Amino acid sequence: MKSQFAQARQSMLDEQLIPRGIHDRAVLAALNLVPREEFVAPELAEYAYRDSPLGIEEDQTISQPYVVALMVQALELTSDSLVLEVGAGSGYAAAVMGQIAREVHSLERHPRLVQGAREVIARLGYGNVHIHQADGCQGWASRAPYDAIAVAAGGPCVPNSLRQQLKQGGRLLMPVGPRNEQTLIRLRRVGLNEYRQESLGQVRFVPLIGREGWT
Repeated sequence: MKSQFAQARQSMLDEQLIPRGIHDRAVLAALNLVPREEFVAPELAEYAYRDSPLGIEEDQTISQPYVVALMVQALELTSDSLVLEVGAGSGYAAAVMGQIAREVHSLERHPRLVQGAREVIARLGYGNVHIHQADGCQGWASRAPYDAIAVAAGGPCVPNSLRQQLKQGGRLLMPVGPRNEQTLIRLRRVGLNEYRQESLGQVRFVPLIGREGWT
């Protein structure tokens, strides 16, 4: 079975990711190392490497591999990066980022998801990935500023708390727009109160719930 999943991961790279523009070698290596099948229910493991989102507990989803790869590549992570993720979900994206970055702090508001993500992260031995229960809209100020912030939920705008926790020169990715479809934007903090924004295409994420998100 392990060999089957290893082959599926390689096929994911060759057939889904590289042809669609995922070229960062560190990102491809990370996706080839992290066993996505461990982050979904056992009955869904056979579908782990299909290019589609899969349901997890609390009516949430694990994003399709291409979207995870796109976001991680756009964050421009290095081995020195300190990363904040909003919306840990299953913990899969945090695990992928943890293969590249120095340290990842991932926030999740659902206690059951927090516990599940912590368990699989611990079982796989990813000691630089930390899952916290928190309102992701407020960020995690105790470890700020961050080199990169990834928001895995769609909101009406980028929360000011997250903007302020981004290091100058840092990158923030977030789906912004209505609940049914958003634009994935990348912000670069280029000054104390100055940010440069660009669009990376249309996406659809679960809603960002919290003080600076959807109520």
